[in-house]
Amino acid sequence: MADPTLSYCADQVRRFDNDRFLTALFAPANRREDLFALYAFNLEVAKTREVVTEPMLGQIRLQWWRDTIDQIYAGQERRHEVVQPLGAAVRRHGLERALFDRLVDAREADLDDSAPASLDCLVNYANSTAAPLVQLASQVLGVNDAPAMQAARHVGIAWALTGILRSVPFLARAHRTRLPADLMATHGVMENALFDGKAGPGLAAVVKEVAAVARDHLAQARALRREVPKVALPALLPATLADLYLGVLAREGHDPSAARVQLQNPFRQVRLGWAALTGRW
Repeated sequence: MADPTLSYCADQVRRFDNDRFLTALFAPANRREDLFALYAFNLEVAKTREVVTEPMLGQIRLQWWRDTIDQIYAGQERRHEVVQPLGAAVRRHGLERALFDRLVDAREADLDDSAPASLDCLVNYANSTAAPLVQLASQVLGVNDAPAMQAARHVGIAWALTGILRSVPFLARAHRTRLPADLMATHGVMENALFDGKAGPGLAAVVKEVAAVARDHLAQARALRREVPKVALPALLPATLADLYLGVLAREGHDPSAARVQLQNPFRQVRLGWAALTGRW
């Protein structure tokens, strides 16, 4: 249900990307709405596969967003609940055009229901769909130096991989998977069995390997922490939540269907608050 006290973008993010909504609340008040506009834009692009019935319609939707970004940078954006606040954010903070282009282009991969061929392919997908968003969020917060952009990249990859693992049951019900085909073959996980909810013990082994890569990217991001200005923290707080979700996943034997993995974690706000207080995302 819409919250009349929130802007359209903020309410969309609150309802459909609640984790990022919570992280944005730790940003300065004068940057918060720009983050909500950015995250609402991401929602619009990311949901393409879920709202179209065939790939061609998805291509048309993504092309609409490419044209929209063109118009924003030409100073002629359309009248639209997300486009106008996004355009304002772009102008206020000089957001990097190439990051938007990369994010939209990467969503074409969602229109192909085939599993990524390898773990490297999955990481490349995460790097293209999620890392630019964290980097743009850092720019909204006034941070654009090389260490911060690199940390944002690693956080984005880790966050995307964590989300992919948590989405395994949802995608399987739609006869789709983002788990790497080579890892599934190595551990004897057949797609049909996965889709039927009968993947067997091999699934946990696949999930564990992907989770280890996510943790490695978190470690690489945190190795840069002393070089990243503290004002970038709200953009990087997904690292804290990724840690939380990966920890639950590990305690549940890397079973993505476990109830605790699928439920919203009741400690999210506490963990985010502590991270903001200590500056240790």
